[in-house]
Amino acid sequence: MKVDQTDCKIIELLQKNGRVSNIVIARKLGVSEATIRVRLKRLIKEEYIQIVAVSNPLKLGFGTVGILRINVDVKKIKHVTKELCKIKQLWFIVHATGSSDIYTEFITKSFDELNDLVFEKIYKIDGVTRTRTSIILNYVKRRYDWGNAIF
Repeated sequence: MKVDQTDCKIIELLQKNGRVSNIVIARKLGVSEATIRVRLKRLIKEEYIQIVAVSNPLKLGFGTVGILRINVDVKKIKHVTKELCKIKQLWFIVHATGSSDIYTEFITKSFDELNDLVFEKIYKIDGVTRTRTSIILNYVKRRYDWGNAIF
């Protein structure tokens, strides 16, 4: 089942405030709270959305936060991706076009942990051919209220 205009409005309200109650959403959209509850359950189950607290890892004491671009033997990309998904420090993993095959974002407590992540975990995965790491110094803009492109 696809999302409709009501689903999109629910998503937009949650993007602005992930703590907004189902009752408030229902009032704003002119539908029942039960409708909102059922739709939210489906949107989450079908992975259109996830509701989480987005934290700032730099303020929470993580020593290194950054971007890791990974080149792989394309014949082994499924294997590499499966192994990368097992690594806790990698919180975001996508297949990409351009100069890298896989783009990830990581959070580690120290440069020692980052060193271990790259050389003891990632480079040990069969199929990884190259990595490039960029360290995030600070967050200039992090917004999640970009709406949707459907309606």
